[in-house]
Amino acid sequence: MPRISDTRRAANRAAILDAARRCFARDGFHQTSMPDLVAEAGISAGAFYRYFTGKDELIAEIAREAFAGLGETVVGRMQDLAAPSAAEVVEVLTALLVGDSITVGDRTIDVDEQVRIALQAWAEIGRNAELQGEAGRGLDGLAAAVADALARGQGAGRVPAGLDPDDGARLLLCLLPGAILQRAASGRDVATAVRRAATALLGG
Repeated sequence: MPRISDTRRAANRAAILDAARRCFARDGFHQTSMPDLVAEAGISAGAFYRYFTGKDELIAEIAREAFAGLGETVVGRMQDLAAPSAAEVVEVLTALLVGDSITVGDRTIDVDEQVRIALQAWAEIGRNAELQGEAGRGLDGLAAAVADALARGQGAGRVPAGLDPDDGARLLLCLLPGAILQRAASGRDVATAVRRAATALLGG
C-alpha cells in the first residue's frame, strides 16, 4: 500500500474526529459504538485503527479540544482587547456561543453540536484524572487572560478600581457553564441575552 502524505493523513484524522463529534453529540460518548463511528466516518474498522487506538482515545481528543482548543481561541481574542470594559470581556467570553456556527482555525464547528459535546466533556472529567488536569489548566489559563483584560480596563478607567481582577475573572467565567447548559436545554441563543444584560449591568 503506498504511503500517504502527512497532509492527507492529517485530513483523514480530522475527518474521523468530525464524524465522531457528530456521533457523540447525537448519541453520547458512551452510547456510541465502534460500528456507529466507522459508519459515520465512511471507513472500515481497519482504517480507523490506523489513526486511533479506540473510542476512548477519540473521547479524550474531543474532550481535550473542548477544554483547550476552544479555550486557546478565546484567550487569543481576549489578548486582543486593548482596554475593555467588563461587558466587552463578557462579549468575547460568550462569542463562541452566539449564532449557529463558529470558526476555529480552518474549521467550522456547529455551535449546538459543540454545546452537547461540552456538557459531556465536563462529565468526563469526573472519571478521567488526566482530562481533569487539562480542564483545570485550561480554565486557569482562561481566567488569567480575563484577569489581565480586566486589569487593562481598570488602567483605562473602564473597570471599577475596587475590583480584584482575579476575582472578577472567576465571576465572569461562571457565566459560561450557565450559558452552555441553557443553550443545550432550550436550544436558544442565550449568549446574546447574557451580553445585553452584561452591557446594562456592567456598562459598555
